[in-house]
Amino acid sequence: MTAALDGITVLDFTQMMNGPFGTLMLADYGADVIKVEPPTGDTMRKTGETFIGDDAAFFMTLNRNKRSVVLDLSQEADRAKALALAAKVDVVVENFRPGVAEKLGIAYEDIKRVNPEVVYCSTSAFGREGADARRPGMDPVVQALSGIMQLTGDERTGPLKTGMPYCDLITPLLSTIGLMAALYHKKATGKGQYVELSMIDATIFSMLPRDAYYFATGGETPGRIGNAHWQIVPYNTYETSDDRHMMIIAHTDKFWRELCTAVGADELGADPRLEKKAGRLEHRELVDTGLAAIFKSNTLDYWNDKLDGAGIMYAPVLSFPEVFEDERVKRDLVIELDNPKANKIKVIRNPVKLSLTPPTTRRPFPVLGEHTDEVLREFGLAD
Repeated sequence: MTAALDGITVLDFTQMMNGPFGTLMLADYGADVIKVEPPTGDTMRKTGETFIGDDAAFFMTLNRNKRSVVLDLSQEADRAKALALAAKVDVVVENFRPGVAEKLGIAYEDIKRVNPEVVYCSTSAFGREGADARRPGMDPVVQALSGIMQLTGDERTGPLKTGMPYCDLITPLLSTIGLMAALYHKKATGKGQYVELSMIDATIFSMLPRDAYYFATGGETPGRIGNAHWQIVPYNTYETSDDRHMMIIAHTDKFWRELCTAVGADELGADPRLEKKAGRLEHRELVDTGLAAIFKSNTLDYWNDKLDGAGIMYAPVLSFPEVFEDERVKRDLVIELDNPKANKIKVIRNPVKLSLTPPTTRRPFPVLGEHTDEVLREFGLAD
């Protein structure tokens, strides 16, 4: 079966998370991703506390389907090899701080001289201009500066980071869309180009439509109200008698009436103040207090049975074991890969399905430098 990106070769200088996640998607769709690592390896190989063999589990999830080549870009001979590789590829990707790629001799202008048609994708924390450009930044720092941390949590907790590295994920998702658009343009015109995105810009962009609220209200920040919503009531989590939680949403008057019927909230359903959305917003505490008491009266299983099939927008808040042991998740998302240093490992497959050219998993994560000789021979650079 032909893959969507068969014939596309990517020279990947990225490390840690936001860059490798983007090139992972390209690799899943068939691109030959050549991961260039320093002699010490991608920093993510030694990040975290969970290791399988010598490499971190974090690294394994981000680098399947890639080939690893070790080049020491501080050495002139290896810089020359990097440029020789870059001269024959379709895409170059890097996520260094501004100035580092220039110092290493692999910046866009360097690559463009040997490969004028290259599509070059660069991501950074804060972009290439302004006072913050050379400032180091990781996901939590960007969350703080972007405003997304201000939105997360409640008045009791104060600002919170999200439970997963949001900025490290949204940035490569958006930059890969830009990179694919550039490849499409190159196919039509033969011209390459420079694709750039900062984590701060990607994160602010992704907060849509919170920006609309800010601009429409003349500068008000949406309240930090935890799992609630500033424009919809009810829209919250409620604790059950066995210390579990249910997410409940009734975003229209119809859903509100059906919710009250399903959970036996007769008093709330009959209250004329709560009949319309505006009234429920005005009396948010009344709604939340009433529903909290109702859900606290019984177990999660009881409420699942009660609400299942009733047309209510709801969900139990699941633990990781419940998520990853779900039959649908195991069937559609979890796959096993051979581990060259240990037993098989489980990873999450690419969820975007294409009917003719679906993403595939062809190889496990690479051992550091595993493909150096192989790749250099293919490019005519073997010593």
